[in-house]
Amino acid sequence: MVVNLAVVGAGMRGLRYAREAVRIGKGRVVAVAEPDPGRRRSFAAEFGVPEDGTFADWAELAAVDRQADAVVIATQDRMHAEPAVAFARLGYHILLEKPMAPEEADARAIVAAVRENKVILAVGHVMRYTPYTRAIRDVVDSGVLGQLASVQHLEPVGWWHQAHSFVRGAWRRADESGPMLLTKSCHDMDWLLHIVGLRPVRVSSFGNLLHFRPENRPENAGERCVDCAAEPTCPYSATRLYLGCLGDPSAEFWPLSAVTTDATPAGVTAALATGPYGRCVYTCDNDVVDHQVVNIEFEGGVTASFTMTAFTPMEHRRTRLFGSHGHLEGDGRTITVVDFRTGGERRIDAYAGGASMAGGHGGGDTGLTTAFLDAVATGDQGVLGCDPGEALDGHLLTWAAERARETGTVQAL
Repeated sequence: MVVNLAVVGAGMRGLRYAREAVRIGKGRVVAVAEPDPGRRRSFAAEFGVPEDGTFADWAELAAVDRQADAVVIATQDRMHAEPAVAFARLGYHILLEKPMAPEEADARAIVAAVRENKVILAVGHVMRYTPYTRAIRDVVDSGVLGQLASVQHLEPVGWWHQAHSFVRGAWRRADESGPMLLTKSCHDMDWLLHIVGLRPVRVSSFGNLLHFRPENRPENAGERCVDCAAEPTCPYSATRLYLGCLGDPSAEFWPLSAVTTDATPAGVTAALATGPYGRCVYTCDNDVVDHQVVNIEFEGGVTASFTMTAFTPMEHRRTRLFGSHGHLEGDGRTITVVDFRTGGERRIDAYAGGASMAGGHGGGDTGLTTAFLDAVATGDQGVLGCDPGEALDGHLLTWAAERARETGTVQAL
């Protein structure tokens, strides 16, 4: 069965899921809802969507007879809940980009709607669906590590990615999108729950906006990188970053397409002279953290520590698992397992693409899209390996961690 898809939000994530669905031969795009006329036309042309399958917004699509088997909702974070509830009531199966919603009440409303209407829900926790994650789960399930005691998990956001998305970009302010732990790292909270497989009982967290602040601005800095005397030596030069994307199809897809659709030197320079991505990182209106740690205690005494930091190269996550009989260390590509009983070391190659959105999130974009379309084709939520309540659990852990950070407390779950 080829699943007919409607896509709400024809930006980078909507486009990515649509392309994956078509590429793997399991999905067909038959409708799109997108307020930007140019983006809507381009998307419709790429996927052969007829004129009567194009809509200016999700409400227009929801107002007509059901157009597809399933809908991909890839709008901005604060525009997830209303369409998700509406399309669940109309009987559409839903692939919802993460996070589910910035507020707990909205996320719970989504879960209630999909359960009430018996539709399949997949949340964009693509890290669950990488070969790397499957390999780690296989090691844990094999028992070679013995009793799992603790986990260390690092998310190296990348210095330029932080500047692009969380200082200059759409996720720079908690009031417009959400706290960074939710918008960037709810992936990781979900992933830790998936790997550990136990209920979390307590969480603490610390973090703040350390560097991207006005007081750290160089004395000779301008308001924009295109006319800044400090730009040649600044790690966060927008000119260097975005002009450097030209000629690389992957980088032109992301991050450059968020900056401009004119992928020429003149087009990029013009966008940096007037648009948000050319601003000095020290004079933006950003307020989300640039580093954070989260400490989790699970039932039975198992612990986990998570670190998210801007101040790294942009790489795959790095993970260590400590067990009574063995140790696992992974870098997103290769997993090394040491068996304490024999002293033997085993290496597992689990590489499946780059860490970024442009690189398919290490195979996670393909894995999630495949699992979702198979679940829809068979009518079985279990194919996803995650029910709506489990998808919500990672968000609940994230919100509890944010409360802990904001209040300086340990939060019970």
